[in-house]
Amino acid sequence: MSLRKYSVSRTPQRTLPQFTHPLVAASEPAFGSPQVKFAIRPLRRAELPTDTVALAKFLVGKVIVRELPTARLSGRIVETEAYPPKDPAAHHFRGQTPRNRSMFLRRGHAYVYFTYGNHFMLNVTAELPGVGGGVLIRALQPLAGIEYMQRRRATIRIRDLARGPGRLAQALEIDRGLDGIDLCAPGPLWLGTLKPIASSDPATASAANELLGISTRIGITRAADRHLRFYQRNSPYVSGPTRLNV
Repeated sequence: MSLRKYSVSRTPQRTLPQFTHPLVAASEPAFGSPQVKFAIRPLRRAELPTDTVALAKFLVGKVIVRELPTARLSGRIVETEAYPPKDPAAHHFRGQTPRNRSMFLRRGHAYVYFTYGNHFMLNVTAELPGVGGGVLIRALQPLAGIEYMQRRRATIRIRDLARGPGRLAQALEIDRGLDGIDLCAPGPLWLGTLKPIASSDPATASAANELLGISTRIGITRAADRHLRFYQRNSPYVSGPTRLNV
């Protein structure tokens, strides 16, 4: 399978197209001027662990790609949360329903739900068919399609484009229409692995070479003491309070 190549600038463009929403003025320095060249190889289902916690760890450093008619967006996953079988904090805890049935698909499918009357959340199914389990994708480091994400999010602050699951879904134009799709097949949303071609920027290094942080999950009340949140240490794109990101 051939690699899909990209070339993006780490420096945000200050002259942007007209937006539907006004932009928030930038208050952070440029990220640097060198071109970052990389390729993304689609992940095969056989590469995904058949275990929710293992998959949550595995996905840190992998890539989400969103294919749109006028843009291709991508971001490197820097934060996840595991919701394994029999987890009282998970949507699947009380069994399958029309709303959560995608969580019971075999690993590597999307489960998208709407929460707080405001936000969509993207999850990756993680178990064998018929077993409920999912990994919430909490944050991304934007890689490509950044101007499109800026329009969607009404900000040019790259750090804030996909830092948190609601922002992530808004930036990548993810909604319930993507619920249940196969993330290991060609389509509007898929999983990949990042292969740098040439870069002097350490932020593009594989998460395998980074320290993996572990903490309790965010915003839940049941099983709140379980350490099932995983994140890339020292990443400015990780969400949550500072006390959890040490």
